[in-house]
Amino acid sequence: MNRSALSLAGQLRRPARRCLFPGARLRYRARTLALSAALLPALALASAVRADQPPLSLPEAQRLAALRSKQVEASDLAVSASQDLAVAAAERPDPVAKVGLENLPIDGAERFSVQRDFMTLRSVGIVQEITRPAKLRARAAESQQAVRLAEAQKAQALVVVRRDSALAWLDRYYAEATEQTVLQQLQAARLEVTAADAAYRGGRGTAADVLAARGTLAELEDLAADASRGVSSSRIALVRWVGDAADRPLAGQPAIDTIPLHKHALDSQLAEHPEILALERREELARAEAEVARADRHPDWSVELMYSQRGSGYSNMVTLELTVPLPIRRANRQDPRLAARLAQASQAKAEREDMLRAHAAEIRAMIDAWDSARERRERYRSSIVPLAADRSVAARAAYDGGKASLSDLLLAQRAEIDARLKALQLEASAARLWAQLAFLNPTPATAEAATATSAGSGRGELQ
Repeated sequence: MNRSALSLAGQLRRPARRCLFPGARLRYRARTLALSAALLPALALASAVRADQPPLSLPEAQRLAALRSKQVEASDLAVSASQDLAVAAAERPDPVAKVGLENLPIDGAERFSVQRDFMTLRSVGIVQEITRPAKLRARAAESQQAVRLAEAQKAQALVVVRRDSALAWLDRYYAEATEQTVLQQLQAARLEVTAADAAYRGGRGTAADVLAARGTLAELEDLAADASRGVSSSRIALVRWVGDAADRPLAGQPAIDTIPLHKHALDSQLAEHPEILALERREELARAEAEVARADRHPDWSVELMYSQRGSGYSNMVTLELTVPLPIRRANRQDPRLAARLAQASQAKAEREDMLRAHAAEIRAMIDAWDSARERRERYRSSIVPLAADRSVAARAAYDGGKASLSDLLLAQRAEIDARLKALQLEASAARLWAQLAFLNPTPATAEAATATSAGSGRGELQ
């Protein structure tokens, strides 16, 4: 049996408090028994359905999302491809084999003969480009920077998966908490309609009371339908990340009151932000490409060794050639490429600095919003919700004593449910901000610790 069912069962065993109106106490107890009888079977059935399924915690949901993510898989493949290219970049070009037939006569008595003319050569050779060591080092450094960029982009993809899966988990958590709160009030509203009908038939109530109770019931039924749609939508969104595990019950509420960020140290903390790191790696890659372009300003030499065979009456020959490109238009070929790479490096640096400023401002605003939402949530928990609950109790006592109308009672009860729902909305808002702040970087230890379940926390419980 789950926690809600045990709580209701405990209410049945709890001794009744003294009441100034014995008749009101009997009616209140009857309504409590009816509400408990209506809720206990449903709660017990829900417990039985989910008993064989382990609860889905937030860290487990993030782990499953990372395993299922095709974006993370694509990032892994990109890193692997970059590493393979880095191995090839440090190697010299392959030698080139040459086979040729030179000075073949095409007319006269010796036409098309490869043996009779002393100038006819049947040659085989090999050509090797001698790449300068500085250029090889520049190319290897460029490939290593490409690997680092791919790794930064993988970290960025992992952060997005962890953050968005956490948001989907929290959306479902608070959607179910909202639905549970509304359903509890809905059951009470149905009992109020029954009581109002009975009082009207007994001549103790008015038609206005009956209509007011039915109007409140209709509003709560609409609110319950909207809450049910919210639960369904949030479950569908969670399926995208965790698959069939989205049907499992959710584990306890995470501790959303701690974040691994401080407003006065954001510049240093954001240096590890995946987007900032990706731009930094892009800048480093552009500078490495500039070094390759600088090395390309100095051409590579090529060496060719050829063995040539002539007719049987003539000597065979060996040829050794050295080829050197002449960069006669360096200002129009190599220099513009170098200037372009240097400009791209400066562009990446400017974009990184601008993004760092933008992220710092955005995160400071998010931290302020998170603090405000938690402060308002605590205000609702400590004063607004308890006062609304006390008002409902007072309105119930006044109604049972004949000093207030049913409309007054229904108004007080609606104010109470509105306060509880508003408190849940504020907590959900704080939780979403917490997820975006706690999972800003790939795997901060503080964020991992923050996902631990709060001791004794209950879903949507507002004292």
